[in-house]
Order: sequence, then structure tokens, then C-alpha cells
Amino acid sequence: MTPFETALASPNIHVGVIGLGYVGLPLALRFAEKGQRVTGFDVDPAKAEKLRRGESYINYIPAETITQALAAGFSATTDFTKLAECDALIICVPTPLGKHREPDLSYVERSTEAIARVLRPGQLVSLESTTYPGTTDEVLRPLLEAGGLKAGVDFGLVFSPERQDPGNARYGTHNIPKLVGGLTPACLAAGVALYSKVIDQVVPVSSTRVAEMAKLLENIHRAVNIGLVNEMKLVAERMGIDIFEVIDAAATKPFGFTAYYPGPGLGGHCIPIDPFYLTWKAREYGVHTRFIELAGEINHSMPEYVITRTIEALNAQGKALKGAHILLLGIAYKKDVDDLRESPALELLDGFEARGATVSYCDPHIPQIPPLRRGRYAQTALPFTAATLANCDVAVIATAHSLFDPGLIAASARLVVDTRGLLRGQHDNVWRA
Repeated sequence: MTPFETALASPNIHVGVIGLGYVGLPLALRFAEKGQRVTGFDVDPAKAEKLRRGESYINYIPAETITQALAAGFSATTDFTKLAECDALIICVPTPLGKHREPDLSYVERSTEAIARVLRPGQLVSLESTTYPGTTDEVLRPLLEAGGLKAGVDFGLVFSPERQDPGNARYGTHNIPKLVGGLTPACLAAGVALYSKVIDQVVPVSSTRVAEMAKLLENIHRAVNIGLVNEMKLVAERMGIDIFEVIDAAATKPFGFTAYYPGPGLGGHCIPIDPFYLTWKAREYGVHTRFIELAGEINHSMPEYVITRTIEALNAQGKALKGAHILLLGIAYKKDVDDLRESPALELLDGFEARGATVSYCDPHIPQIPPLRRGRYAQTALPFTAATLANCDVAVIATAHSLFDPGLIAASARLVVDTRGLLRGQHDNVWRA
């Protein structure tokens, strides 16, 4: 057996998780829950300090879970020299797009370089960040081997894509099947041994590239189908048909149909971004991924469609968008989470303000919009009350949080633009978008 296979075969190992965000933190807590020693690494001192105090910064992870993990041996640090102490190192950092929609692997590369500086025989390195096929062996492997150690001989190297679904009460880290692809059979065996300690079902595949492509297929499948249903929404709206009723009706078919729902655009770190990792890589092989790019264009156009519908709704009441007070109901990209990444609600905010409207927002999960890469927002959330709803010219439902009472919205707001199908049935003051 290789040194890393031997190390990972031990019932108790030391796991290092790099990146303590929506993917890395739940994974680290799961390893701690199952009795493994865990060190979490992050470049943000504030995150590490909060965790050391037993505080959570993700709304669906209670502080009690952090406290229990600390008692079980979990620690958080910004000291990346401690990577040398770990038997397994799992990279869970962002993979955004550059300004020309090209892959930005800078976070992955910096994390890998930090590992390379302290890499020792017997360690296993696992990349979980979504990326294009070939990243593990074309980017990580050379960086890790620069010091003389060999992947598959001295250390293990695998790709195991994250499959987190923030806010999902049914599926969490432990019961979502885990794909693992190894650089060699020995790497694969070590990767399976690592994740089998904490995941109910581990699914081995033949290579890191298969695992990388499988993750992209999962997300592209969703992006394309959302693009399709968003286009169907435009057609249904022109025909005076409720697209949400149509979807619910079609979903009664027990085979051959999966329900996807339209919205104001795509959000989250995965679905709006990951398809373009494949379109970029496909060009290297002379392939133009027209279908994927078309879906991207449709989804990207949805915020502008919502703005247009809002203008139409205001015009029908003899009002202009310029000078109007817009209340965004929900600023998170997804129902019942505190995640703003790539949220289409921010595009709505920008678009309305650029056209002269005054915009405020209500989101029970995001009391204040933090500084983001795209700029700074000074807004703080207004309370979800009848008075707040009555005080705006139009309430735009951007995120269908469970705490948003449809009856209160319909009864209190003078005008509503519903992008999520929250208000069903006929309401004289409700426009679909």
C-alpha cells in the first residue's frame, strides 16, 4: 500500500478543510461529528474568530453545532503552515468567472500552492471546487509535484465535487451521495476511505475528469432546464396562462418530466457560473456549446424582463418607474437562505436604481447587505409588515421566503410584481413576471 492509503485506512485521521464557507464548513462539522480531528483553514480572520467563539455565520447552521464540533476537536485557523499536520486536505474554495467569463482558478491555485509548501508523504489532497475537466491533473498535480513528491506514489490526489444544497432540510452533507475520482487506483481507494468515514454513500468513478464532468453535467442540466422554463414563462405570459399552474399540471405525470420553476434569473455560486467552465474548456477541443450558451443568455435576460414588467405594471396605474419606491421582497438568491452570491435580486436593485427608482428591500435572513465584489450597498432590511408593504409603489417578489405571508402581501401592497409564483389565483393588484 502507498503511504497515503495506509494513513487514510486508520479509523481516526486529521482532516484539514480549506475554505469555511457554505461547502467547507458543513463538511468540516460533519467530520467532527463523526469523531475525526478537523482543522478548518480560511483567509478571513473574522470567520476563524467567530468559529473559535462558537458562533455561526450561516443561518441554517446553529451555533450549538459549532460548539459541539469545538468540543469534539474542531479548530479554525488562518495559519496555513498547519496544513502539514493533516492526513487529508480538502479544498473547498470559490471558482468564479473572470470579467470575460473565463474560469478564475486563483483561489484553487493559491490553496494548492499553500499545500505544496508543506506537502509531505502520506497526505491525500482532494479538490471539491467545481471546475472544468482536467483541472486536477493539469493544474493541481504540477503545483503539488514541484517539490519532488509524486502524485499517486508519495501523496494521493482526488476530485470529489461538492453537492451542497443550502437550506435543504431533507438532504445534507451526510446523505447526498459523494462522487470520487482518483488520479490513480491507489488515490481512488484513499479518497473512498476518506469520505466513507462521514458520507452514507460514496460513488467511485474511473478518473478525476469523469468526476469533474459529472459535476458540470449536474449543474448544466439544471441551468438548461431553467432556461427552458423561463422561455416558456415568456410565452405563457403573452398567452395569459399561469406558467406555475402549467408546471404543476405537467408534474402530475409520473415519468419523463421533472418540474423546474422560473424566476427573476439564476443565483448561487454554481448554476450561473459552472456552465461557462465547460464552454471555455470545450473551445480547446473545437466545440461550440451553443445549447448551453443559449440557456445562459435566456437566464441572464430575466432581470431585465422583470424590470420591463414592473414598468408596465406602474404605467398601467399612470405612474413612472423614475421616482417610484420599489420594495424588493427577498434579496437572497434562494428561498430561506442568507446567501447573496450571484443573486438576481442585486441585478434588479441596480437596474431599478439606474432608472431613477428608490429601492428598499425586506429579507428576514439578510438584515444588511454586506460589501460585495460588485460594489457596496448601504441598504438595511425593512421589517416585513403591512405598513412596509403599504408604503411602497410596487412590491417585487424576488425570493419566496417562507416567512413572506402571501395573504399579507396581496392585501397590503398597492401593486405586486411576482417573479416566483408566490401569489396564486387572481388578484387585481398582482402582475406576474
